Amino acid sequence: MYRLAAKRLLPALGRRNSHFLSSSSGVRALADFINPPRFTTSAASETVSSQNPLNNDSFASSSSTVRSEEERSRAHDETQRSRSPTRPKAHWQEEQARVLHASLRHVIRLGWTDAAMIAGARDVGMSPAIVGSFPRKEAALVEFFMDDCLQRLIEVIDTKEDLQNLIPSHRVAKLVRIRLEMQAPYISKWPQALSIQAQPLNIPTSFKQRAMLVDEIWHAADEEAADIDWYVKRTVLGGIYSTTELYMLTDTSPDFQDTWAFLDGRVRDAFDLKKTVQEVKYLAEAVGAGIGGSLPGFMKKVFNG
Repeated sequence: MYRLAAKRLLPALGRRNSHFLSSSSGVRALADFINPPRFTTSAASETVSSQNPLNNDSFASSSSTVRSEEERSRAHDETQRSRSPTRPKAHWQEEQARVLHASLRHVIRLGWTDAAMIAGARDVGMSPAIVGSFPRKEAALVEFFMDDCLQRLIEVIDTKEDLQNLIPSHRVAKLVRIRLEMQAPYISKWPQALSIQAQPLNIPTSFKQRAMLVDEIWHAADEEAADIDWYVKRTVLGGIYSTTELYMLTDTSPDFQDTWAFLDGRVRDAFDLKKTVQEVKYLAEAVGAGIGGSLPGFMKKVFNG
């Protein structure tokens, strides 16, 4: 079709530009018009490549620019995330503490359960889904109560001046009673709390909390922590606390009067035993110094005449 159109145009071109067609350049131009070159030479290729906006160099440069923009955008987003965390750890722990504290009001009715924690979350205007953030839900509630009671007991020790006027045995009995009175409102649900503390996963924390409680009471009684019998005294007081706690569960007397009488008797026995042991120790040392030997040697001499 292009060739026919060229033939039709050829007479007109010949009439208008006979001198152009007669020249060699005119013939070459006409031939190029009828059969355009295929640009197979390297020079033509370079020309086309240089004129093509999508040549390799320009495409690589454009791709590099796009990648650089993406990297800068990604780096900016990461910086913003690091500068503005969605929920700091301290804030999260504070929210958990608020939920646990509010949950204690529901323990008397719902027990040491998830239901009490969900009710506590609603009381402070938080989603019940936060209960799922506690690894050991019921244990977390009991342990929070234990820590809270210990803190309140320390405040009593620091502020009550009348404790300083009591002899050590009375001071110990007074502090154990104050501590047990804190869980008196939860006495109907306390067997459940004890069973939660006795679970294998919760025993280490329970043991640690009770050891800290006993240490605070002994320190308040002005007992020497560096004494060689410190661990023995801790064990004795821990036993007094635990047996009184169990006695309290079955006490039906008004205001737990039988429990406090039981406590006074156990503390008195412990201090009497301590006094007896000390007296025997002092006697042995005195006898040994007086006869130049030990108590067994002295007894042997006495019975052998």
